[in-house]
Amino acid sequence: MFSKSKIHEPGPKTASEPEKKPEASAVPPRSLGEFVPATTRPKAAASVLSADLTVTGNIKTTGDVQVEGIVEGDIRAHLLTVGESATIKGEIVADDVVVHGRVVGRVRGLKVRLTSTARVEGDIIHKTIAIESGAHFEGSVQRQDDPLQGANAPKLMAPTPDQPYSGQ
Repeated sequence: MFSKSKIHEPGPKTASEPEKKPEASAVPPRSLGEFVPATTRPKAAASVLSADLTVTGNIKTTGDVQVEGIVEGDIRAHLLTVGESATIKGEIVADDVVVHGRVVGRVRGLKVRLTSTARVEGDIIHKTIAIESGAHFEGSVQRQDDPLQGANAPKLMAPTPDQPYSGQ
């Protein structure tokens, strides 16, 4: 009824095939109670700002952010997704930017994507850009190899009346 299969059994060794010796393990054996730190951590979920939320102030994170509400301030993130119902009034600086909603302000990103529902009023500084048919964009587009580098530069301010411009 049942027979032993010889598929997984090694066949006879040929003269040209060298005999393999068991290699020493590259990882030393550990006791069961010894702590082993994880080399990779699972990616954290994106922070979501819901449609009923209004934020006044800057947002800075090394993670991902999805905005569905209103943000009046600058946003710095790894990946920023601007939802269809979202409005951002401020500068965006992120590795990846995907805009489905409205942005009023400068956008800086390595990869910037404006979908067909995007409404952007401001300049875009990018390494790569994609603008879908139907997107509304008013501003200038500039390609840079490292568009994020200028994000930390101090912004130039106009002279105030109590400090007139000296011209030097």
